[in-house]
Amino acid sequence: MLPPERAPLWAAHWLVAGYDGEHVVHLAGLPRDDSREIRDILPGALQDCGVSLPESDVAAATAVFMHLARMHIDGLAGAVWVVQKVDEVVMKSGYAEGVRALPLGRLFDITERWGAEWDQPGRLAEVVRDACEEQFHNGSVAT
Repeated sequence: MLPPERAPLWAAHWLVAGYDGEHVVHLAGLPRDDSREIRDILPGALQDCGVSLPESDVAAATAVFMHLARMHIDGLAGAVWVVQKVDEVVMKSGYAEGVRALPLGRLFDITERWGAEWDQPGRLAEVVRDACEEQFHNGSVAT
């Protein structure tokens, strides 16, 4: 879900910050329009920076959902935007059952399933807020 065209610039910043691993150097030198190679080299560059990647789709989705939940709880993301991002994560996971079972994952396709009902004043916001609270308070990243 990351915009690959930005990764070479990120890698340049990582170099300035002192992360000079082989993959970071390679990524920093890639053209922004080579998305395939960027996606291939990015995991190694992240590891060069000491970032461990999630071991499963559920772990990755949990990390994203925790971030979305925190943003919504802090008033930095609206309910509709959160639902749109949840839909993206679930679709990118191939509709993995474990991802859809997470508190925010259960919101997948909520606007389609509810039809016009979700448009009732405050109802979508209430459902999303409850799911965010549950996601955030359930805690750690799943594996």
